[in-house]
Amino acid sequence: MEAQKLLKDKKFWFASFLIAWAAALQGHMMWMQKQDSFKQKFGNLNESDEGDK
Repeated sequence: MEAQKLLKDKKFWFASFLIAWAAALQGHMMWMQKQDSFKQKFGNLNESDEGDK
């Protein structure tokens, strides 16, 4: 009975969506940081290809 009431509550769905959005944003920011770290360590592959030509 209580779970059924909870599933109908709009605040529950909004909070769940907000938490999922924040987690996705955090994951995206971590991925971007990893990409920047890789570029700093190894450089941009396109730049090194152009320098060889």
